[in-house]
Amino acid sequence: MATIKAVALITGSTNIRGSVQFVQQPSGATQVKGRIAGLTPGLHGFHIHALGDTTNGCNSTGPHFNPSKKEHGAPSDGERHAGDLGNIVAGSDGVAEFSITDFQIPLVGHHSILGRAVVVHADPDDLGRGGHELSKTTGNAGARVGCGNCLASFYAFETPAAGMLFSMANLEIEASMSEK
Repeated sequence: MATIKAVALITGSTNIRGSVQFVQQPSGATQVKGRIAGLTPGLHGFHIHALGDTTNGCNSTGPHFNPSKKEHGAPSDGERHAGDLGNIVAGSDGVAEFSITDFQIPLVGHHSILGRAVVVHADPDDLGRGGHELSKTTGNAGARVGCGNCLASFYAFETPAAGMLFSMANLEIEASMSEK
């Protein structure tokens, strides 16, 4: 298998802006790297949701991506939704920069995350251990404050023109974030 790439451009209800890049290696692992600005300082739940529907903002992205019908958990747990990626941490400047490696979010195949939404939540994900009624379904991570669709990147296209649109949009987002 060749290396596959995807990108999600994150926008939110306030000044939340960012990008998340996905690279699936031939080994099967998917590397997730991102930078999201405009968050409140601290931990934020970070998940892949089942739907790429953003017609009602981040609220129409459905539940966490969970093709194996498991309970919510930490990224290192055997029992977890495929889309459970834990928490990202925003510094005092409101910027979260992160790198995650995961084996349950492929970019190809029956359980591909392409076309699904990447969602950032207002609160920390309790990793299914919080004892709250929402702990085993959402990690009690609170409101959805930013999201974007996971779309095939430049290198996934036979004709580069379609992929260039995503790459150009990504550059525009990164440029606007560096101006702040």
